[in-house]
Amino acid sequence: MDGWDKPVGAMMSEDNGSTPTSPLVNQSCADRKCYMVLHEAEKTAISSICFLAGPFTFLENALVLGVIATTATLRQRPSYLFIGSLALADVFASCFFTTSFLDFHLFHRLDGPNAYLFKLGGVTMAFTGSVGSLLLTALDRYLCIHQASSYKVVLTRRRALLALLALWSATILISFLPLMGWRCPTGLSPPCSRLFPYIDHRYLACWVSIILVLLSLILGAYALILWRANRHEASMTGHQGVPTRGQARMRLDIRLARTLGLILLIMVGCWLPTLSFMLADVSVQLMRIQQRAFAFCSTMCLVNSAVNPLLYALRCRELRLALMRLLGGLSDRLGCCQKHVGGDTSTTLPLGESNSCSAHSESEAPRLVSCRPNTVSEMVGKQQLDMTGI
Repeated sequence: MDGWDKPVGAMMSEDNGSTPTSPLVNQSCADRKCYMVLHEAEKTAISSICFLAGPFTFLENALVLGVIATTATLRQRPSYLFIGSLALADVFASCFFTTSFLDFHLFHRLDGPNAYLFKLGGVTMAFTGSVGSLLLTALDRYLCIHQASSYKVVLTRRRALLALLALWSATILISFLPLMGWRCPTGLSPPCSRLFPYIDHRYLACWVSIILVLLSLILGAYALILWRANRHEASMTGHQGVPTRGQARMRLDIRLARTLGLILLIMVGCWLPTLSFMLADVSVQLMRIQQRAFAFCSTMCLVNSAVNPLLYALRCRELRLALMRLLGGLSDRLGCCQKHVGGDTSTTLPLGESNSCSAHSESEAPRLVSCRPNTVSEMVGKQQLDMTGI
């Protein structure tokens, strides 16, 4: 077992110090045992994470999808279409990642190359779609702040659907490229990845680059949102000149910064270790201990999918109202209640605001329902309040 602590390409004969030929490398990985690196204690810990996070991720994201699908007013709004896309991707992640990861590392199931690449393509599709949906959500919120007066014209429901169609088409194509032929030409020996069987280093480098670009765009969008909000607050405070009002607005600005900081901290914390190991795999030969560390870090992507509904969906007031209404209707039916309120389960949003930007925060909802902002300044202020309830 000590030989596994050396890179495969650097394993040398103890007798003459010669470098092994590629057949020796192929023989060492012929049954993919060189990728099954977890010890029993590590299997227990990582399988516990998967068994807990997998079903929880599936249930909460399926619940979000069900609420959006059964609520007419939410289905008409681009913001909730993007949140629904994020929930769908995380449902896929809970299914594909949990089953394929446990099959391979815990149960040591050895599928054929095509079956393995199909499962890996499903995992890649889920996480790529999740990050892509996060980008669309960030861009949606940027437009709410940056182009508040023309938001409904710029981002219509039709354009949102076209953006989702483009996202998922590109995601499916990129994810299943190894299954369609872009795989390691040397079987399981270099330049094959030491993290994923049959995956070529060039494909892995391409995918990591795409994810890093998407994450950078998300960071940039949220940085612009915060900058725009700070700039607006400074201008409003200067025009009004009322200290108490300015102090209240600064508190809202701090709340916005804390919310965005939490979102970015969780996203970067879950994704950066995994992507770092992938980049290292492209440039150097990984050792066994690094493979084991990557197996643990990859489960953090599943944890990120479990946290996404709490950060993006369930913090939205309209979605929570729709959820409570849906659960109330189900409880009435299960309890054989004599009064059954028929019709749509949608929240009581004005029909004219079905394409408004973000979910209203609890403290602002009564004022927004009764008095719609008419000026650009008021709309930007409204969106800043909305962002604190992301």
